[in-house]
Amino acid sequence: MRIGLFDSGIGGLTVLKTLKQKYPHNDYIYYGDTINLPYGTKTKAELLTLASKNIEFLIDKQVDMIIIACGTVSSNCLNKLKATYNIPIYSIVEPTIEYLNQSNYHHIGVIATPATINSHIFKHNINKVVIEIATPKLVPLIENNELNKIKEVLNEYLGDYSHKLDVLVLGCTHYPIIKDYLSDSIDIIDMSKLVKLDYNIGNGLIEIYFSKINDKIIENTSRILNDRKYIMKES
Repeated sequence: MRIGLFDSGIGGLTVLKTLKQKYPHNDYIYYGDTINLPYGTKTKAELLTLASKNIEFLIDKQVDMIIIACGTVSSNCLNKLKATYNIPIYSIVEPTIEYLNQSNYHHIGVIATPATINSHIFKHNINKVVIEIATPKLVPLIENNELNKIKEVLNEYLGDYSHKLDVLVLGCTHYPIIKDYLSDSIDIIDMSKLVKLDYNIGNGLIEIYFSKINDKIIENTSRILNDRKYIMKES
């Protein structure tokens, strides 16, 4: 099975990493649209245009299905993309919402990009108390490897909510990269852990494409995927 995934940059690699661990035999084709990073401040029309190009790129690579490994696109474009393309398309947000509605959590915090928060996809679809927190500074810091600033920025965003939440949802696929900077006194949900596949058939190959590659992207990709073997190309 050839699984296509896309994101604005390196964030979706956290989804790829999880799927490779759970379903090692599938072939994975990943596309990171680093030229147009970040997605979280773009309009719905801009997101739809960019996501469509990403999907068409993956279709050209003859994938069998596509996972939107981006919280922002998942929150804003899923239904339109499904209606446009015949290929099966899945998001990372849907299984997260399903899990939370079945959980025993009552006060749920979500940190995500402004575009995801403005969609209110979590608040509108979860039958619990949901506190949505836009965190626009995080993706640029993660992409630029400025992790020394992460703790201060997280305190800025979460300081008023730290004792009001039962669980914190990482509503952007970049955020598992900084999971260790979050307090261990609260449960954390990494959306990639909730994605399930029905197939595990193939050669276990990983192909990674970015619209722009630089030294930071190369370093971050290696760090996220650890010792997994992959082919990386600029496209």
